[in-house]
Amino acid sequence: MRDLTQPHDVRDLLAAVLEALEIPHPATLGDSEQHARVLADRVMHTVIALRSTLDGNPLGIEWTVAYLRERLAEHPPTGYRHYGTPRTEATQ
Repeated sequence: MRDLTQPHDVRDLLAAVLEALEIPHPATLGDSEQHARVLADRVMHTVIALRSTLDGNPLGIEWTVAYLRERLAEHPPTGYRHYGTPRTEATQ
């Protein structure tokens, strides 16, 4: 297991958490239901990844970050109309 005191590992995990939670806001009230479903799925996987990390995941933080990103790809912020796109590292 890699040490969470490594800045690069912590940054990767935080970036994945932000990627999970920072999805576009729904454009209309009618789009809120799908937005909530997508966000709930992404939150669930984020909690699993964070719990695993805090419980001393023997597979390591790199594996946990990869797991989270794979789960996020399964739950993209689509299926509803929204305003704009979330910020990415390229737009910061």
